[in-house]
Amino acid sequence: MSFDVPKGRGQGPLAGLRVLDIATIVAAPSAAALLADYGAEVLKVELPGSGDSCRSFPPFKDGKPLWWKVTNRNKKLISLDLRKPEGLALLKQMLPSFDVLIENFRPGTLDKWGLDRDTLWSLQPRLVILRATAFGQTGPYRDRPGFTRIFEAMGGLTYITGDAKGEPMHAGYPIGDSIGGLFGALGVMTALWKRARDPEAPGEEIDLSLTEAMLKLMEFLPIKQALLGESHGRSGNESQYSAPTGVFATRDGQWISLSGSTNVLFAANCRAIDRADLITDPRYASNSNRCAHTTELNELFRHWFAEHDLDDVLERFERHEGTLSPIYSARQIVEDPQVQARGFLRQVPDRDFGTVPIQDVVPRFHHDPGSVYSTGGDVGQDNDEVYGDWLGLTPEQCEHLRAQKVI
Repeated sequence: MSFDVPKGRGQGPLAGLRVLDIATIVAAPSAAALLADYGAEVLKVELPGSGDSCRSFPPFKDGKPLWWKVTNRNKKLISLDLRKPEGLALLKQMLPSFDVLIENFRPGTLDKWGLDRDTLWSLQPRLVILRATAFGQTGPYRDRPGFTRIFEAMGGLTYITGDAKGEPMHAGYPIGDSIGGLFGALGVMTALWKRARDPEAPGEEIDLSLTEAMLKLMEFLPIKQALLGESHGRSGNESQYSAPTGVFATRDGQWISLSGSTNVLFAANCRAIDRADLITDPRYASNSNRCAHTTELNELFRHWFAEHDLDDVLERFERHEGTLSPIYSARQIVEDPQVQARGFLRQVPDRDFGTVPIQDVVPRFHHDPGSVYSTGGDVGQDNDEVYGDWLGLTPEQCEHLRAQKVI
């Protein structure tokens, strides 16, 4: 059985893939949404009534959660209480029609509900199970709860972020959740590739530690500690591997970010501020030399930026092919000519606000592109379609389940 996906929706290289998303909050549901971007048919399951806790996250407009609409795009939504026998029976009835199950409960939770791995595979032997938790399915921390700031703090990102003499800092967005979602989607696709190569391949269980996902991105932190005995520290907006770099203010109070690690890029930046003499200065002859003189180089550029307005700065650096960019607010992002020319912010139909802007699919495919065609909707909005049209329950049966708060 399959969902009745409207024509023109759910198109892309993953069309026909069926994903059951019983996860909550952001990380694991983001993995499901990424699969939906490329055409997977995703069914999102929430508790009746309150639904996913992500619905309580700001920002809101007219009481409607805006974050929810993006993270749960392109999904059908049903309500179902898996903790009740009737709810568990309904899920087991649906499960054989799915290729992927995504969950993020604490280890052992599904086992207690009667959905242990062997039971899941007895219902769907080729099922790919993505389990996303704070620390993984094993180890002394396996039962600890997890939130994005825990992943970022214990995964190493927070320690290296912030001013050298200040406190460690978190980013202004829960980047740990987004990174976890990316690794989750990658893990699912890797498991599905094995299935595609071997029709007899069994299902797979994926153990995604969201803290390990963050640490994975930290690249050289462990090897630097092991071989040099140094814990990589904070350096504010100054890079520790290239110079000059940093965030600087222009005369008209705007902010820009300067970078560039190669000799060619350093030369371009120097020409942009009319300081070609710096190019041949032996103190700045290589990137390692420049890093040894970061403070003085940054001061030279800082002083120049403070005497020029943003438009002048951008024109000069573009003319000389320097490596500088303005630091955008959300308003500047949506107004940017590049963003507009690529049509990256799609106007997507929304049942509350008519249409809303949502980022398009990344990356873009030429022959078989994905799409964003709907926003995250209301709790159980597709109950009638899924339980009635798909599972064949009568209106009376559905009403009974609603009365018992099973759906």
